[in-house]
Amino acid sequence: MTGSPRTDTAQLMELLSLSLGAYYGDFTLAAASENLTASQGKALTVLRRGPAAMRSLADTLTCDASNMTGIIDRLEKRGLVRREPSPSDRRVKNVVLTTEGERATDAIRAKMQATQEGLDRLTAQERDTLHTLLERVFLAQPAI
Repeated sequence: MTGSPRTDTAQLMELLSLSLGAYYGDFTLAAASENLTASQGKALTVLRRGPAAMRSLADTLTCDASNMTGIIDRLEKRGLVRREPSPSDRRVKNVVLTTEGERATDAIRAKMQATQEGLDRLTAQERDTLHTLLERVFLAQPAI
């Protein structure tokens, strides 16, 4: 053994692609079981973290602001979200998850059987390691 990496970046990117495809498929089916599109489900999932401005939601979900407005309009009609003025800037509307929206988000996660089963195959230590690695790869801010 030479100490060189056994898995190169291209292999990891391919595995991430396959993993995300499986996760997205599982998520899409679970959202559909709640009569939601994948985009609506993703919006609810983002809002589970806390209220967000419409522009911020559009940026997070990488969609056009007009598309985000349509998604939020449909969620609001179902009572899953509500709009309220931002406390720091009354011109900005924040989108807030309602109690029913929280229930729908929880139901989506609970119905993601393939993802749950895959994660359940990991030991507690492996889950901790995966969490640390995913956080480091996707959430860590690069040093400037």
